[in-house]
Amino acid sequence: MFSLLAVGSAADLSFNRDIRPILSENCYYCHGFDSNHRKAKLRLDSLEGATEDHDGTKAIVPRDLAKSAVWQRIISDDSDEVMPPPDTHKKLTAEQKELLKKWIEQGAKYEAHWAFVAPIRPAVPRLADLKFQAKDWKTSENPIDAFIAQGLITAGLQPSSEATPEALIRRMTLDLTGLPPTLAEVDSFIADSNRDPKSAIQNLVDRLLKSPRYGEHMAMAWLDAARYADTNGFQGDAYRMNWPWRDWVVNAYNDNMPFDRFTTEQLAGDLLEKPTNDQMVATAFNRNHALNAEGGTIPEENRTKNVFDRVETTSGVWLGMTMQCCQCHDHKFDPLKQSDYYGMYALFNQISEPGGVDKRFGKKPYSDDYDKLYAIESPYITMPSGKQEDELKAAAKVRETAIADFNARKQEFIPAFTAWVEEMRAKPVLIEERISGELDRRAVSSAKIDNLFDGNTQRLLEIYFKLEGNAKWADLKHAIDKARIAEDGVTQTIPHVMVMRDDKPRETHILLRGNYETPGDKVEPCVPAFLPTLPAGVKTNRLALAKWLVSPEQPLMSRVTVNRFWQQFFGHGLVKTPDDFGMQGALPSHPELLDWLAVEFRESGWDVKKMIRLIVTSKAYRQSSVVTAEMLAKDPENALLAHGPRYRLDSRVLRDQALALSGLLVEQRGGAAVMPYQPPGIWEEMSFGKNRYFQGKGDELHRRSLYTFWRRSVAPTMFFDVPARQVCSVKPQRTSTPLQALTMLNDTTFVEAARAWAESLTQTEKDDTARITKAFHAATTRAPDAREVSAMNRLLQKAREHFNKNESEAKKLLSNGDSRVNEKLPAAEQAAWTTVCLMILNLDETLNK
Repeated sequence: MFSLLAVGSAADLSFNRDIRPILSENCYYCHGFDSNHRKAKLRLDSLEGATEDHDGTKAIVPRDLAKSAVWQRIISDDSDEVMPPPDTHKKLTAEQKELLKKWIEQGAKYEAHWAFVAPIRPAVPRLADLKFQAKDWKTSENPIDAFIAQGLITAGLQPSSEATPEALIRRMTLDLTGLPPTLAEVDSFIADSNRDPKSAIQNLVDRLLKSPRYGEHMAMAWLDAARYADTNGFQGDAYRMNWPWRDWVVNAYNDNMPFDRFTTEQLAGDLLEKPTNDQMVATAFNRNHALNAEGGTIPEENRTKNVFDRVETTSGVWLGMTMQCCQCHDHKFDPLKQSDYYGMYALFNQISEPGGVDKRFGKKPYSDDYDKLYAIESPYITMPSGKQEDELKAAAKVRETAIADFNARKQEFIPAFTAWVEEMRAKPVLIEERISGELDRRAVSSAKIDNLFDGNTQRLLEIYFKLEGNAKWADLKHAIDKARIAEDGVTQTIPHVMVMRDDKPRETHILLRGNYETPGDKVEPCVPAFLPTLPAGVKTNRLALAKWLVSPEQPLMSRVTVNRFWQQFFGHGLVKTPDDFGMQGALPSHPELLDWLAVEFRESGWDVKKMIRLIVTSKAYRQSSVVTAEMLAKDPENALLAHGPRYRLDSRVLRDQALALSGLLVEQRGGAAVMPYQPPGIWEEMSFGKNRYFQGKGDELHRRSLYTFWRRSVAPTMFFDVPARQVCSVKPQRTSTPLQALTMLNDTTFVEAARAWAESLTQTEKDDTARITKAFHAATTRAPDAREVSAMNRLLQKAREHFNKNESEAKKLLSNGDSRVNEKLPAAEQAAWTTVCLMILNLDETLNK
């Protein structure tokens, strides 16, 4: 397989590495896979197309530049002849022209796109054959290190030394659990490292992988990919209840569910033999899409968009492919046909969803004047707790008793009621005299009076029972109504999880230009034709799709998945475009390593924890993150990994870190989402006042960010670098904007955390230096030097002077948050220490790993 570790030369040109990127960027749009858009019938994405004879002219004649029309057009000075045409605003560089020239001279050899060929485990380089300055690397038994070292030494670089134990435990703990280590854990790890460094690392990783925090942290990236939210989206943006799926994901990671099963249950758990409740919940993965419940929407259009979303999310998550454009036409760059898209569409098109909300209900958890409105689409399952099941049974029994009482006495009033209605039907003038409301009057003619629970009959009964002498029967009916309301009240507290279920077989047609109103040719369920076919001998459905994804012949899924694991720990993937493994995507920095990891992952039984253990125990991961001038000159983006990962932490991790350091973090696991602090008016502004934010209380304010309520129309405001979760997102969105500083220095959570941390320090440490040292050490896992202590002491003294002169400002600062303020401590002193702690939370070293 090709390698990016050495620049192509005249002697070793590779089509995939050196030539395809040039053609894909500049030529394939007009001369690529899409036959409907191809200019001059010329195709350059295949040898057959490029060498086809067009009236005696060939685009490429291997080893003959003079007869190669493409080369002659490239070097032409005529604006009507030169390629790429000037109106495309593309222009080949001198280096690109030279590469194309050498390639044609060498025979114009084509290669299959690397990502579309099933990975084969490559040989691991021999570390003993490499010239190391870092001798400890030669003893590494981790194959990752051999591949990384080979690339570095080939590029004239050397690996960095190992990070300090303090840096390692912070890096690993944040990466594996999303929370910082305690000082006791740091001290213990340092002591273990001094005794036996190798054993210390293994024990640390084992402990972190066993922590329930691991699953919570891993779930965050999967929720981004799965576009999970607690509301439906669009202007109404009503609530939904798919949070049991979020808890399923956490549990799956903590239980180390094999990734092939993790894949199968989410894509097709309902199609397994005798699926369990958990397997049904898993399929909510493909019901996490937005749901339009607004008036005037067209159900079939909505349903079509839902299926589009499933196809594109599935391809993005497991194939690393951008299939969206195939809704309307063949792909411009990749060998994806529109028929391929609708073949996958057919796999997701057998569900009985109505294309809009078919269950609505409201709850009043806050006040009598505000309903928390839920809108849900079939199919769904309910997930009652044991207590809720008992409550539901009791409520149903009360309702049944009320109905039985009503039925036992209905013969006492039915004849008179029937006569009363028939009299009005015979003499319509009586309707005007007896009934005032227009809707009630219309009910006289349409009521099915032989069915006492018909809606219109119910209307007339209400009026009839108000007549003098009929109240004794009204009480019976009202008892039924009351019992039903009570039963509905219990039902509405039970999660209704939208799931997949192939219960409505449909034919699927290509939709011309993606329009649901213009169906074209019929298509059968299938996967893209350029990839291996679905398994033989099984029903062609989503379960077959899942089995296909995890089959050894499938070239993409294992690569795409290990690449995202790598991205999670190094900051970027071996392929920098995790959402695009196609021809427009980036080439792998270490292709042999990517293939080795992909095969290892599959052959390990899809063992996620084993793969992660392999990554984080490698010397490559454990390198110091100190950067030298030579590294910046030769590898500015650290693609070759000459030093350890260093990048800004995710805003959700920063919030959790602040809560953990302050002692405020509440580690309650699972359950419905909570609403921590948020600036006022955000939801109201986005919804014209229809949606209101009701801040939680007590423990709800300080739970992990994973459990924060996520409104699809406006993401939680303290998360400044997250995807909107409107669509699948598999690439981190790191920022260092002023918005981040504004949040970190002013958001209630961070100010309250600094205040609580400050209070703890002043009560447990004897003097200023001890408090400063402990706080800095806890945040960074290293002790501050004398210069740093002096700088923080100066800030402390300045803050003391300010707040002693401005006690009202001190009290205002301390009022942030709902947690208790210690009134026994002087406000000015507490505010001064809050300022110091807030500064430590905002140190560059604290914000980065």
